[in-house]
Amino acid sequence: MNVLFTCGGTAGHVNPAVALARIFQERHPGCRVLFVGADGGMENKLVPKEGYQIKTVTITNFHRSLAPADIVHNLGTLVNMQRSKKQAQAILDEFRPDLVVGTGGYASFPVVNEAARRKIPTAVHESNAVPGLTTKALSKVVDRVMVGFEESREHYDDRAKVVVTGTPVRGEFFQYTRAEARAKLGFSDERPLLLSYWGSLGAEVMNQKMVDFIAKECYEGAPWRHIHGAGRDYPWMQEELLRRGLKLGDNGIEVREYIYDMPLVMAAADLVLCRAGASTISELTAIAKPAVLVPSPNVTANHQEKNARVLSDQGAGVLLREADCVENTLYDEAALLLREKDRREKMIKALKTMAVPNAGEKIYETLEEIMK
Repeated sequence: MNVLFTCGGTAGHVNPAVALARIFQERHPGCRVLFVGADGGMENKLVPKEGYQIKTVTITNFHRSLAPADIVHNLGTLVNMQRSKKQAQAILDEFRPDLVVGTGGYASFPVVNEAARRKIPTAVHESNAVPGLTTKALSKVVDRVMVGFEESREHYDDRAKVVVTGTPVRGEFFQYTRAEARAKLGFSDERPLLLSYWGSLGAEVMNQKMVDFIAKECYEGAPWRHIHGAGRDYPWMQEELLRRGLKLGDNGIEVREYIYDMPLVMAAADLVLCRAGASTISELTAIAKPAVLVPSPNVTANHQEKNARVLSDQGAGVLLREADCVENTLYDEAALLLREKDRREKMIKALKTMAVPNAGEKIYETLEEIMK
């Protein structure tokens, strides 16, 4: 069996495809897997690290502006669409897949579209609550559209094609209970744990706010434990905290460059402050962690806010826009939630209601069905 996955742009598109590739190879010994991404995309680093081969097509996005530079860019995209079509044809001719699955990103379009034209079984999986242009276009030609949330179904014309499968989450996130994780982290008191991070690279605007946030925690006697992942902003954050005379660590407040043991720390956490990317939303939902979601305002079609709104509308999370994180707004919201255990319990219950257990298995079964 030959299975082709096409994805890119973000880890939120790559991770579900890798999880599915593992399942297919476990169930079908000898199964060959090929990934297809975009020239220069981050998938070209992520996929080989997982042990898979990746080929690329030349594809770019469309800018939603009539400015001269954007018009020139869009003309280039039209040229690239023709180029990527030929590249996709050559890849399919060589690999001869039995199944083609797109999990998001512009590279998915030429490959999945050409596979559908050839009557190869095809499917797309959309991790975001609201589909992007690529998924929306491909939903018209594929055999199945797989989505993470029931609320996502309404965004597709042919709802009979749509299957609510959830989004696969790495098994490490289910390894520890809260008590086991706290013990492994060496916590000796019962203070709740706050976890905060703004993506793998960090976000300078939010990290600037976190300096004041951490300072206020220290001035109030560290009423809770706190682990913050600063990303690339770690050096200047450390310098600024030291300049203010704030010594962390002994009081239960940590600032790390990266949180390498994220599944462990998230298992121990009582509240999470984070962005609202597809991977993050999937992880929070899968292990039912209450969160204050501050969507990035710098993403295509504002999809992070749409993701966050799905949770907030169900009482499963708090949506706080970056523009509204002024003065002590974020701190006060976090402090309130950390004090109100009953409110967090209600959020946990709502998250469990929204979660789709065994998402990887449901997707595998869906794909097996269309192959038959």
